[in-house]
Formats: sequence, structure tokens, C-alpha cells
Amino acid sequence: MTDCLIVAAGGAIGAVCRFLVGKLPIGSSDGFPIKTFIVNILGCFMIGLVAALALKQFSDSPKLILFLKAGVCGGFTTFSSFALETGGMIEKGSYITAASYIILSVAVGVAALFAAQYLVEKAF
Repeated sequence: MTDCLIVAAGGAIGAVCRFLVGKLPIGSSDGFPIKTFIVNILGCFMIGLVAALALKQFSDSPKLILFLKAGVCGGFTTFSSFALETGGMIEKGSYITAASYIILSVAVGVAALFAAQYLVEKAF
């Protein structure tokens, strides 16, 4: 139960930070989702820092790592977890698995979005 509360506290911080980035007065005239791009890149950088520091500095603080990794980073963007998992596959030499994960995640994710929209359109 304590771990859930730790993740929830970190997740609240991450979600509020994500919301605040969405309020930044920046945009793109060509429709490029710059704020989401910024969140995804910052999230990847943050989880990279946390993962590296977990190994070097905070290996004796699993609750802090849980708070930062699953909580703050997870609340900010799950894209960071996707990047961390993909990076791990590449580091292990599992290039085909990594490429499959990237392609399937994007393709199936977009297909799921359209499927949900279709179902709602037909139902309502």
C-alpha cells in the first residue's frame, strides 16, 4: 500500500507538471504538437537521469526511485517508459524486438484510437 501512495504522490506532481506545460504560450502554425513533443522529450531525459542515478547514487533508495520513475515520470508521460524499455532492448542487442515494439506501439496505438472513435460514432 505504501508503494501505491508513493507512486500516487509522484504521479500527482508529474500530472500537474504535464498540465502546466500544456499551458505554455507556445505553438506551431503547421499543427505540429510541440507541447506534447516537449513533454515526451523531457520525460525521456528525466527517466534517463533517474535510471542512471538509480544505478550510481540511489541504489539503496528504492522508494525514491519508485517515486521518481513510476510516479513523477509516469504522471508526466508514459512515453518515457516506452523509451526506457526500447533503450534497454537496444542495449541488449534485441534490435528486432525493439523495432517491432516501436512499430507496433505506434501503429496499433493509432489503430486503437481510430477503433475507439469508430465505436463511439456508431454507438452514439
